Amino acid sequence: MKLLEKMIYVEFLMIVMAMWVVPMSYGHGAMIHDAAEAPDVAEAPGINDPSKTLDTNWYDARATFYGDIHGGETQQGACGYGNLFRQGYGLATAALSTALFNDGYTCGACYEIMCARDPQWCLPGSIKITATNFCPPNYTKTVDVWCNPPQKHFDLSLPMFLKIAKFKAGVVPVRYRRVLCAKTGGVKFETKGNPYFLMVLLYNVGGAGDIKFVQVKGNKTGWITMKKNWGQNWTTDTVLTGQGLSFRVTTSDGITKDFINLMPKNWGFGQTFVGKVNF
Repeated sequence: MKLLEKMIYVEFLMIVMAMWVVPMSYGHGAMIHDAAEAPDVAEAPGINDPSKTLDTNWYDARATFYGDIHGGETQQGACGYGNLFRQGYGLATAALSTALFNDGYTCGACYEIMCARDPQWCLPGSIKITATNFCPPNYTKTVDVWCNPPQKHFDLSLPMFLKIAKFKAGVVPVRYRRVLCAKTGGVKFETKGNPYFLMVLLYNVGGAGDIKFVQVKGNKTGWITMKKNWGQNWTTDTVLTGQGLSFRVTTSDGITKDFINLMPKNWGFGQTFVGKVNF
């Protein structure tokens, strides 16, 4: 084969391979109220492997528990998630102290935690949890107030605490690190508000799990930057009723996904839509 023909052939193969490997981050939404099942997430190998870490370093903290063995008192909370069982978080959750909560921007982040340096109360192994709540500080006390800054503290559900420590311990020293969140199906968007104020709760977010930036686009508008209202509730005052909506979401590690035509023009408040992709 002549040199020019070889160069053309190689260039053609490179173009074909590039078209094949570029991931698609666009997806229509499946509405939960219509009983549509969330599709499986097809991601790059390892992206939803919970053994992969965002930070390989281990850090020191403490852990306690709140609620009962069935997860009572752990539902709802400062991240805005609501029914943690219905939303897929279950009991593998924790409330974070001020030093970790970061004004709600850490909501949705996942951690691996193990009991450490207390052989009397520690159990072997580790747990993986999602941050779903805030452990408030108490400035009226000066001792044993684990959630006061600058202390790093995890207030676990009781079933998760019992996986790493004995009940009688009450509070134990732990080591923790950030890990990627392994979630099933696509990112979920729950609509709230009224015709003049759209609020959307984002949950079931994989990858880094915590969100730092959200934009919304109607079929008659450009991209509109949403404001974080509280927890993982994001808002805009732009009237978007009667328009099909797309979303652009960026997680704390800088990865951005587009959810194009996620909601049809007849979307309503109190509905949940599921994207076809996750992080």
